Amino acid sequence: MAGRNLIFADGQYYHIFNRGIARQPVFFTKRDYERFILTFNYYRYINPPLKLSRFLQTSLVKRIKLMESLNNSSQLIDILCFVLMPNHFHYLLKQNIVNGISIFMSKTINSYTKYINTKQERVGDLFQGVFKAVHIESDEQLIHVSRYIHLNPVTSHLVSSAKISSYCWSSYRDYLKGKSKSLQMDPVLSLFKSNREFEQFVLDQADFQQKLDEISHLTLEDKLK
Repeated sequence: MAGRNLIFADGQYYHIFNRGIARQPVFFTKRDYERFILTFNYYRYINPPLKLSRFLQTSLVKRIKLMESLNNSSQLIDILCFVLMPNHFHYLLKQNIVNGISIFMSKTINSYTKYINTKQERVGDLFQGVFKAVHIESDEQLIHVSRYIHLNPVTSHLVSSAKISSYCWSSYRDYLKGKSKSLQMDPVLSLFKSNREFEQFVLDQADFQQKLDEISHLTLEDKLK
């Protein structure tokens, strides 16, 4: 993709994020958040048989059969964790095949933008330029970025730390349960003795602030808050 020097490597982890043009909202209703989650869960697979918009027009029986076939197919990427905020999003991804992240992001963003443009009778881009990406170089960086992602609703004052598990549009609740049909949580959770230890790690904001220098890209002017 133009505008980025980073080359995505198979088997490597990346923090992926972007925001709306001019910091404008990209999610407006509950249905929009749900549509974006559906979109990225659909396009994580290598060869979806239909565009998502066509898929949603098929019968329920056909949709179930198509999803069963997809669930048995390979994925472009693994999604470790995510959060959707009113005007931006974050992923922690692992690339599985050559160009997997770029293909996944292109299909997801294009599909969701068309959905919003049709719904709101607008034209043009919804997100700001090329999505941002940072290579994860260590286990320590991996867990601190996962915490940064899950803490976004708190740092943006959408919920208190005591109510972070009530925020619907992130993977945090899946991590507390320790299971998910669509997420690959083991790379993060395997670095903790228990889900409870992970929870305490996320809520330990003082320590999180001390570790910000290890993920200094998040403190630049273009950080998504």
